[in-house]
Amino acid sequence: QVQLVESGGGSVQAGGSLRLSCAVSGLTFSSYSMAWFRQAPGKEREFVAAIGWTWSGGRGYYADSVKGRFTISRDNANATAYLQMDSLEPEDTAVYSCAADRRAVSTNPRSYDYWGQGTQVTVSS
Repeated sequence: QVQLVESGGGSVQAGGSLRLSCAVSGLTFSSYSMAWFRQAPGKEREFVAAIGWTWSGGRGYYADSVKGRFTISRDNANATAYLQMDSLEPEDTAVYSCAADRRAVSTNPRSYDYWGQGTQVTVSS
């Protein structure tokens, strides 16, 4: 049974930082692309960041809105993906979910087969 479990969400003031974790079990983690998406109330789910499987070099891909502020990474030994979020803005408030897929990274949420339950991030001004 595949499980993705996010943690690390919370409430911070604008300019603060949070580090989200996504612990994965039930699949060969190093063979999967990992991504983070977010969904704010009343809005569609949007792509945040993604990182390819190990042998693709593990390069990170980012939405323009978070480029330079967020960093995605992965720890294959611990089957965990991370999203370091710095210089947070109120517009970053959303439920953040991680996702996994065996194909190359994609910004389309429909490309991902496995999803976590999400973790709330709230940024106050």
